Amino acid sequence: MRVMVIIKATTNSEAGTMPSEKLLTEMGNFNEQLVKAGVMLAGDGLHPSAKGKRVHLSGGKKTVVDGPFAETKELVAGYWIWQVKSMDEAVEWARRCPDPMPGEEATIELRPVFEAADFGPELTPELRAQEERLAAEVARQNKP
Repeated sequence: MRVMVIIKATTNSEAGTMPSEKLLTEMGNFNEQLVKAGVMLAGDGLHPSAKGKRVHLSGGKKTVVDGPFAETKELVAGYWIWQVKSMDEAVEWARRCPDPMPGEEATIELRPVFEAADFGPELTPELRAQEERLAAEVARQNKP
């Protein structure tokens, strides 16, 4: 199963405080363990919400709102996509993660990623073929 691992934002991450060399080293070592174990598929840190935008959709109308966004606890500072055997395995990896926000309370949220089988009969063979074609194209585009 694939799991999205979400590192929640904090006051410091929203202020643009960059991680220390020590934390970068610890995270680099953790990422190396994830890669060697075949768990890590992707992962990145995100700039503060002040550099972001939101597009709100309502009744066919789309409105763009510039950051920053108020509720820090609802914001994301970074993420990974992991391939694991179970949610329990994902939790075990998360427990091994270095503290991503030293000096502040940090939250790591784990969310399963939908797989094709989760959609049932609504994902018709034609829609499934389209998804597979698009996934192959994305993989092709991302090859060095």
